[in-house]
Amino acid sequence: MINRATDTFSAALFIHLSTNLNAMAPQSIITILLNRRMLVALVMGFSCGLPLLLTASVLQAWMKEAGVDLTTIGLSALLGLPYTLKFVWAPLFDRYRLPILGRRRGWLLVTQLSLMAALIWLGASNPSLNLMILALAALAVAFFSASQDIVVDAYRREDLPDHELGLGSSLYINGYRVGMLLASGGGLILADHIPFSMVYLIMALCLLPGVLTTLLTPEPTVESFPATLKSAVVDPLKEYFSRHQAFWMLAFILMYKIGDTMAAAMTTPFYLDIGFSKTQIGTVVKLFGFWATVGGTIAGGIAMIRLGIIRSLWIFGVLQALSTAGFALLASLGPSVTALSAVIAFENLSGGMGTSAFAAYMASITNKRFTATQYALLTSLMGIPRVLAAAPTGYLATQMGWWSFFILCTLIAIPGLLLLLRIKATH
Repeated sequence: MINRATDTFSAALFIHLSTNLNAMAPQSIITILLNRRMLVALVMGFSCGLPLLLTASVLQAWMKEAGVDLTTIGLSALLGLPYTLKFVWAPLFDRYRLPILGRRRGWLLVTQLSLMAALIWLGASNPSLNLMILALAALAVAFFSASQDIVVDAYRREDLPDHELGLGSSLYINGYRVGMLLASGGGLILADHIPFSMVYLIMALCLLPGVLTTLLTPEPTVESFPATLKSAVVDPLKEYFSRHQAFWMLAFILMYKIGDTMAAAMTTPFYLDIGFSKTQIGTVVKLFGFWATVGGTIAGGIAMIRLGIIRSLWIFGVLQALSTAGFALLASLGPSVTALSAVIAFENLSGGMGTSAFAAYMASITNKRFTATQYALLTSLMGIPRVLAAAPTGYLATQMGWWSFFILCTLIAIPGLLLLLRIKATH
């Protein structure tokens, strides 16, 4: 389950690439792929993807190993709030310029160095001694990680010419996934052999290529930038809420992946609790699941061309719900690697397909005059269930047991599907 903002670009990128690559000569594509801007997009994607799961699945595994109760582990989902609320302070990066390296690179360097320091601080914390210090350190990691995302997105949009934006964004997403894979799969495997404090130190050092890239890459040339915050925040909101059934569309965005999200919040403690080792989790869930998600996203993009967005949302939404029920089946079967592989393959394939259609829908309802701002707001809104709905999942799992908990997550997906009946007429 890769449920971070980068997945929301996948469908639009696939359609863009499938439409435009045929019109480009192979030599032209190779030339673009090898230029400086593509390398920067790839490295920056890696730097943005790396920190995400260090405050999620890896931290959950550390807390579980330290004897922290499931209710507290579930509440750790609140650490993801900075990713959800990043649109609040995003205009500051547009409005103000630091005295070093330029408007984009200056903020990039500050957020990257601060992120490295926060990761080292988190690794030096101890979940069994002082959970408050651990939580503060993890919150700092999430805040500086979300801030880095904001500035990298802005830099990439300004650095890439229009004809390179599709390929550059694709490389960014690939780098992002590699960063997530290294942090989650690699981090959990390392944690079987070295202390978590060392794992976090190693992950902090893995951000050095991003810092070096910031120092070496040029500042993009921009003719003008916002003089006030109104044009960046108020006008896009006014335009969106003037639409018919705007609130029904927001309700759908909140509810469509809520069951999938609630289940994801407890999967790592679930795997450990029923008897899987951290190496098995890192290998099957993270490494194998990584490729299943990539395949699902691409398959979803292809299918959506024929099915259309709304029909795809229906079909992929049903598959998402069924895949969540697969965890209930795994709870009954116990620590079978074969069963785990099958469940993960189905869950990640369907999750990738659902995310593909979901991303395309959100992109389709943005106004072209405010695409960047409205899309950022919608993706931030999409993250609210990941944080708030996931918070009580530890308590629910403790009280209900794993089988009943995952059945509940399956049933919670139904309201999101029913909202499709409302929004269909608006699309």
